[in-house]
Amino acid sequence: MIARLRLDPGTAGIGMTSQRVRDRLIERLREQGIRNEQVLAAIRNVPRHVFMDEALAQRAYEDSAFPIGHGQTISQPWVVARMTELVLDTPTPPKKVLEIGTGSGYQAAILASLGLQVHTVERIGALLRGARKVLRGLGYNVRSKHDDGRAGWAEHGPFDAIVVTAGAAALEPALLDQLAVGGTLVAPVGQTLLRVRREEDGQLRQDMLEPVVFVPLLAGVIDG
Repeated sequence: MIARLRLDPGTAGIGMTSQRVRDRLIERLREQGIRNEQVLAAIRNVPRHVFMDEALAQRAYEDSAFPIGHGQTISQPWVVARMTELVLDTPTPPKKVLEIGTGSGYQAAILASLGLQVHTVERIGALLRGARKVLRGLGYNVRSKHDDGRAGWAEHGPFDAIVVTAGAAALEPALLDQLAVGGTLVAPVGQTLLRVRREEDGQLRQDMLEPVVFVPLLAGVIDG
């Protein structure tokens, strides 16, 4: 079920952020292979422009990544849709998800709009504060933490799904440890999107998927 947004005129969008422009984005995503209608509805309904700098907001419904400051980006809609689609593609629908790399808050909003319990970790304090403000304004109850995302959030695990929105050379063992039986982890490793599933016997099954480009997954925290 898609959660209902509390939209004001600024979030509903006009001109290049209007519903008609969003619908064109959805058609492009369909053409690029996104099939899950719940995911497409979430991309259509969540106002991406409010997660972006005002100077770039008119381009929010292009299928492109854009800078959000601090060397980070808001991922292109196709990447957000694809990672979300992979999270949902399980025999048992996920309930609790961990996101590593809050960034603008857009991916967390998409996940929350699908009715998931979202826990998100961000290492850059200024980004997290901005994301929290926007998520609260849209009425999402997303639990967030300012910390080094490589450690995950063990006290709230295990998670039915884990979404990593920054690239690394290898998967973090701490994140794999927090993946529930039957759960799915989606992460960019190297230049490839990787899906990991924990089978009923506890074993991990990995599938290498599409080539992707992400900012790097870095250590430590930044308070500024």
